[in-house]
Parts: sequence; structure tokens; C-alpha cells
Amino acid sequence: MSTQTKKSHPLVNTTEPNLLEDTFNYDLPPLIHFSDDPVIEVIDGKPVEFDFNSVKQRDIVVTDTTFRDGQQARPPYEIDQMVKIYDMLSRLGGPNGVIRQTEFFLYTKNDRETLDRCRELGHKYPECTGWIRAVKGDFRLVKEAGLKETGMLTSSSDYHIFQKLKFKSRKECMDSYCEVVDAAFEAGVRPRCHLEDLTRADVDGFILPFVDRLMEMSEQVPDDMKVKIRLCDTMGFGLHYPNAELPRSIPKLIYKLNKECGVPSDRLEWHGHNDFHRVHANASTAWLYGCNAVNGTLFGYGERCGNPPVEGAIMEYIALKGHMCGIDTTVITELAEYMKSIGFPIAENYPFVGRYFNTTRAGIHAGGLRSDERIYNIMDTTKLLNRPPRVSITDKSGADGIALWVNEFFGLEGDDRISKIKIHKLARWVMDQYEVDKRLTAISDEELEKKTEELMPEIWEKYKGSVAAGA
Repeated sequence: MSTQTKKSHPLVNTTEPNLLEDTFNYDLPPLIHFSDDPVIEVIDGKPVEFDFNSVKQRDIVVTDTTFRDGQQARPPYEIDQMVKIYDMLSRLGGPNGVIRQTEFFLYTKNDRETLDRCRELGHKYPECTGWIRAVKGDFRLVKEAGLKETGMLTSSSDYHIFQKLKFKSRKECMDSYCEVVDAAFEAGVRPRCHLEDLTRADVDGFILPFVDRLMEMSEQVPDDMKVKIRLCDTMGFGLHYPNAELPRSIPKLIYKLNKECGVPSDRLEWHGHNDFHRVHANASTAWLYGCNAVNGTLFGYGERCGNPPVEGAIMEYIALKGHMCGIDTTVITELAEYMKSIGFPIAENYPFVGRYFNTTRAGIHAGGLRSDERIYNIMDTTKLLNRPPRVSITDKSGADGIALWVNEFFGLEGDDRISKIKIHKLARWVMDQYEVDKRLTAISDEELEKKTEELMPEIWEKYKGSVAAGA
């Protein structure tokens, strides 16, 4: 039996609600705060911790790989589609470049035309960068494209070094990679080394010696040419848990590269995969522990289970920083609508953009929304995403839910909003669908509009213009 002393917890009596508005101010995503005590892990007897104040002060950013990793999980985008998406990414990230870079393939005529047309838009952000194999000849493509930076694949686990690439030794592998880095320097291109499969690699036996060598090579070139390091959790094995072991511990990986190898935070970038549902938490952890850039794709769509979702990182950024920094979150909704129009599937319950993400079916929830939408809505989705909270009508909706549906569907505001008392005929019809006709599916907006015209003609006649205006 535990001998821990039982604590007393006296009631703090009050007649006024404490709505915790320093966190849930509703005009922003819920803000993230930490206590003054650092979160500490220990590695080799040394503390591994993050300082939240440094997170607020550091230039943390989002980088995008929608046109690279994102295209490896779907048919290729058309050129016009990529140009439009790039333009919207720029608007989403805003003039301060919260979405700082995006990367492109360079191998085909379409790749190069896409890159040229995106740059013709004249946006400062996101900066266009390349992606190539760790092959010296590929830098000709980067140079011809006029890019200042490119990613290059430097696979880092023994699964890749020996099983895939068939090197005879780790030294042979490292020498080969470093030759390509030298080729980048000679071409005047900044190399971004992608440590593929890092979370299955021998950290002490290969990663740290390799990164040490990259740092030594970087000492011979100007600051804008020094090597960047992308930490690639290729199989989604990374862990954000305190005191997880290497190579899976994200805090410890970043600590080793940052503190022991001397890679500055602004040259570290996290690239994750979602095979174990950890992708967003892992990316946020990388930010907290000293990695300035988080790499993702729109709506998390990438190879296998996907990458950190860019829109999720944007919301996390706002929550960590406590302000918008020029971000236009309404573009998230525009991007989703455009992606759906070109055949990009988005699950109906997907956060922020799914058809039902801020839609409730429960009558008790709808009653709460009618009283104060903050009760059952995560933030001001009307302001931030152009998505008012909605209800989906089923046998669980009740009169509250149907009243909310009428008010939202017809755009009723202020004194025009109607109470559940006035919709009893429509509510009775809904219940008959389930009690009499034994219906099993939700009732569509089209059905409800037709029934509102029949059973509540005064409402439909007065407000049908609102529907047409919003269509």
C-alpha cells in the first residue's frame, strides 16, 4: 500500500466562472503554456531540457514537402495545380515566412517548368529549394535551376547503408556522402543532408561522426553555404516520451546534434512520418527541444501514412507563439476546397477541414452550442477558418440541434435567431424518420431545407436569400 501522504483539496467557492481565457481566448487556437520548472531528461549524466522562453524567442518555422514527399503518395500534380497550391501556401504562411521553404523535384521538364512558374509569382516565401539523390552529377540540375539550396539523401541506418545501398563499410558510405557535399560547395549550393531512417541508426557509431565531419567541412564555407541537417524519422519510430532511449528519443537526438556536434538550431529540421500516429506530437517535440524547422505536407498526405500536417503545424505555431505573425488561417479552408476539387480525398472527420470537423450530432452538444458556441467548439472556427460550427441532424439531435441547424443554415443572427419552441413541426418530422420509418442515416441539408420550406414557409420565404448568397 502506498505511504504517500493524502493531500487536502479545499473547494474554491465562486459565483463567477473561470473560463481560463489566458489559454482558451477563442480568437486563437488554444495557447500552450508551460510551468517554470524545466522538463528534464538525462543523457550521459547531463540534463536534456527545453526552455519554453527560448521556443518563443527562436525563429521556429514550417517547411513544406507537399510537392516532393506529398507527391510520392498520389498521382503527380499538374503544373497549374502546383502553382496554385504554392501561391496559397505563400498566403497561408504570410509575409514573415512562417512557411519558410518548399522543395521540388528537378528531374523532368514538368518539374523545371513548375519551379520557374512558381518563382515567377515573385513570393519571398516559401523559398523554393530542390531535392536530389546523393549523386555528384545531380548538382548540375540544381545549378542550372538557379537554386541556392537543395536537399540530398544521406541514408543513415545500417538497414540502408548495407542492405539497400550495398556499401562495404560505414566509412565508404560516409566518404561517398562527403564527396557529394563537396560537390555542392563547388557548385555554390547549400546542401541539406537528409539523415534518412535516423531513428533506426547507430547514433554514436555513425550519425555523430558523420555530423562532426559535416560541421568541419562547413567551417570552410560562408555562413549561407553551411550544411543543414534534416532529421528524418522515415518509419515513424521516433518517440517524444521523456527518457526514451536513443535512437528513437527525439529530445536526445536533437541534444546530441545541437550540444555535442554544435549544429545550431537554425540548421536543424525535423521530418517525420505517421506510421504510429505520433507525427504531430513528434514534430512539436522537435520544436521544443531545439530544432527550428518542422517539415510537413498539406493535410499530412505523404508516403505510406504521411507526414506532419502543415496546417497542424501552423496551428501549433500560433499556440506556442501566442500570436498570428501574419498567418492567414482562412487559407487552410481554401486549400482544402481546392484539393478536394482536384480529386484529393479528405476524411470527413479530418481536423480543421473535414466536412464534419466542427459538426455535432448530439442534442445535448447542440444545446450547448446554442447557449454559447465556445462550450462545444474548439476555437472561433468562423473567424479563423470561415467554418461556422454546424450540427448534423439525427435522432440524437433533439430540438436544440434542429434549432441550431435552422439558425446556421439560414444565416440567422442576433434577434433573428429562433428558439427550439418554433421548430416543433420540423423536429417531429425528424423524429418520425427514425421512430416510424426506422431510418439509420443522418438527414442531409437538402432534405431539411425542403422540409423547412414545407413546414416553416415563413422562415424559408424570409431567409432563402441568405442560403442563395452563401451557396
